[in-house]
Amino acid sequence: MLYERLPRLLEHCPELKLTHDLVRCFATMLDNRDAAPSPGWLSDLAHSGLAPLAGLAGVLHEDRHEVAQAITTSYNSGVHEGRITDVKLQKRIMAGRAGVSLLRHRVVLIAHLRPR
Repeated sequence: MLYERLPRLLEHCPELKLTHDLVRCFATMLDNRDAAPSPGWLSDLAHSGLAPLAGLAGVLHEDRHEVAQAITTSYNSGVHEGRITDVKLQKRIMAGRAGVSLLRHRVVLIAHLRPR
C-alpha cells in the first residue's frame, strides 16, 4: 500500500525525492560494502540545497576516512555500545546507592537477558 503511494508522494515533493534518492544511494553503498561512490555522494549531499543534508555532508566529509572504513568492513561497535548503554542505565537507576560489585552483578544479569 505504501509502495503504491510513495511514487506519487515523491513526484509532488522534489526535496523529498532528492532526499529519498540520496538515502537509497547510501543504502546501496552499505549493501555492497563499496565506499568508492562516497566522494560523489558527499558532493551531491553538500550541493543538495537542503541545509540539514549539507550540514550532514560537512560532518561526514571531516570523517570521510572513518566513514569509508565503516562502509567497507563488517566490524562494528554495536555490541559494545549496547553494553555501555546497559552500564549507564544501571548507574542511573541505582543513583549512587550501589557499589561496584552490585552494579557488576546487575550488568551481567542484563547481558544474559539480552537477545542474541
